[in-house]
Amino acid sequence: MGRLWINYEEAAAIILFGIGFTMLLFHRNLFKKLIGLNIMDTGVFLFLAAMGYIEGRKAPIITDGILDPEAYINPVPAGLVLTGIVVSVSVTAVMLALLVRLYKRYHTLDLDVIYALSRLQTGER
Repeated sequence: MGRLWINYEEAAAIILFGIGFTMLLFHRNLFKKLIGLNIMDTGVFLFLAAMGYIEGRKAPIITDGILDPEAYINPVPAGLVLTGIVVSVSVTAVMLALLVRLYKRYHTLDLDVIYALSRLQTGER
């Protein structure tokens, strides 16, 4: 239990990922699935940020003349998090636009109902 308190950022990231993943698996409402995807993204971003931080090191901006790379954190995880946030916002915007179109056409966001109505409209059995 002691190590859990030391790595609480990673534990919170795993819990967030698990919550989002179960929302994707078990909810039939497409809007709730989108919220689950965003919660999963948040967990991944938190995990990357927690892994990129090293206690006692500074951001990689040289201001005091220290050129030793051991004095700075790795900037790659922060760049990945920023890039992931941009991609996540874009995917969320596209999915919301698609959800609006689906709701206008089928008057529901329930995945099973949309599937059944689409099969009825195409004449499939």
